[in-house]
Amino acid sequence: MSDQTQDTATDATAAVRRDDASAPVRPAPHDPVRGTARGTAPVPLSVLDLVTVGQGSTASRALATSVEIARLAEARGYHRHWVAEHHSMPGVASSSPAVILAHLAAHTSRIRLGSGGVMLPNHAPLVVAEQFGTLEALAPGRVDLGLGRAPGTDGATAAALRRADRLDEGADEFPQQLAELIRFLDDDFPDGHPYARIHAVPGPVQGPAGRPPVWLLGSSGFSARLAGTLGLPFAFAHHFSARNTIPALDLYRSSFRPSAVLDEPYALIGVSAIAADDPREARRQALSGALSMVRLRTGRPGLVPTPEEAEAYPYSPVERDFVDGWLANVVHGTPDEVRTGLDDLQKRTGADELMITASVHGGEARLRSYELIADAYGMDGAGPSGGPAAEGGAAAS
Repeated sequence: MSDQTQDTATDATAAVRRDDASAPVRPAPHDPVRGTARGTAPVPLSVLDLVTVGQGSTASRALATSVEIARLAEARGYHRHWVAEHHSMPGVASSSPAVILAHLAAHTSRIRLGSGGVMLPNHAPLVVAEQFGTLEALAPGRVDLGLGRAPGTDGATAAALRRADRLDEGADEFPQQLAELIRFLDDDFPDGHPYARIHAVPGPVQGPAGRPPVWLLGSSGFSARLAGTLGLPFAFAHHFSARNTIPALDLYRSSFRPSAVLDEPYALIGVSAIAADDPREARRQALSGALSMVRLRTGRPGLVPTPEEAEAYPYSPVERDFVDGWLANVVHGTPDEVRTGLDDLQKRTGADELMITASVHGGEARLRSYELIADAYGMDGAGPSGGPAAEGGAAAS
């Protein structure tokens, strides 16, 4: 860390690690971070939803599929359902996680819902605190606030979002923004602070209230170290940064200091996985996601192609190498093959939770995959994912 980053990290540490004697006491009927493994799964399984829009489909259909996935995940015992923030990408419809999460909350009653994540440098911390305070009021006890420092898009779009010419203006200030956000969530800026008389609402100023647990997300070592230093839970993007997974998790664990949030490290990893009754079909679906990434990485983002288009595409040697590398990190095949792949990945990384994403063309294929994976582990959905507090949340419709 640079000296400036260290200073702002210290600010964030102060916000998270305030004196226990002066901190507000909040009832904790359940653990808001750790999940429970269902069936024979080695760790809790969760869902990362990119709200993918396939060729020939629409954003409306993609969002309806997300509701179907959330309800299936809740019924089968997946622990949480997170939505990621992306911008200017035709193949995803998740530019507004808070809006989508409110919709999912209205269609579920137990599963934890959260952002995977909100890209904090794109937003004013007060706005994020208000949005997630609102979500917490809508679905008490089952909202997670995952935060990232990347833009979630290309440089030009990030500049438009941030009204800044230099992208590092937001990223470099991430620890300071994090500290500010946590202060707003807890409504406890110290006396004399310029924001001491500003309140995020809904929030504690209106009376006793819970607030979403904060997670840090990352694909490199920066957020891993910061999460460890602050004693926060950490989510690593293994699905697109596999080579950095173990180094980042090692850094998180070695940097970890117990906090009021966690007494020991808790790390989940995002993993691409697609299960199908026929292993050839699973590979076809995975290939559509790989071609979508080829186009994104070469500045040609579009709707997620069909498996037929992906099979017929004339890959250059460089593109073929990329696709082969991409598919090597996608756990795909029959339900038993996917279960074995997920088990092996969990053993290699020691991850405390696996968050599965299925960024493929068809909504039916995504739904079927999550169902087959649950079948493979004998997950029957026993017990509320959100804990007892979830019972007071939004009613299922």
